[in-house]
Amino acid sequence: MKTLKLSFFALAGALLLSAPSFAQTAAPAKTQTAAPAKTQAAAPAKQASKPSLVTWTSDVHDFGDIQKGKPASFDFTFKNTTKQTVLITNVKASCGCTATNYTKTPIKPGETASITATYNAASPGPFSKSVTVTTNDTETPKILTIKGKVIEPQS
Repeated sequence: MKTLKLSFFALAGALLLSAPSFAQTAAPAKTQTAAPAKTQAAAPAKQASKPSLVTWTSDVHDFGDIQKGKPASFDFTFKNTTKQTVLITNVKASCGCTATNYTKTPIKPGETASITATYNAASPGPFSKSVTVTTNDTETPKILTIKGKVIEPQS
């Protein structure tokens, strides 16, 4: 039993003696990994600030009052005003109550494309939903918004 206690104290002492050297070796490693992280974080910020060069006709559509149970759709359109071909890489609705469809072929300079947002109008009341569109034109996605009010059908 005495040997077990002695072994325990020896192990604890060894850990305490090695702790300062561990802290000294860990600190430079932490500093070294922190610097590249800042550099990497700064690089996307520069890219994200690049404005999109496609021209949207609108980014918000108000349906006004729509009847419950009658889905409503709107086509958001944009014109490729860049000198390069633009490709829509992702379109994502904010919830399952909004369906999307979009131009899947490359959009050459001067051509137009569209994103269709369809709200299912299943629940009465006001709504505001977003559709996030990502293109190869910019790192910053475009946020499109549909809104309105679903009303009960009059009998």
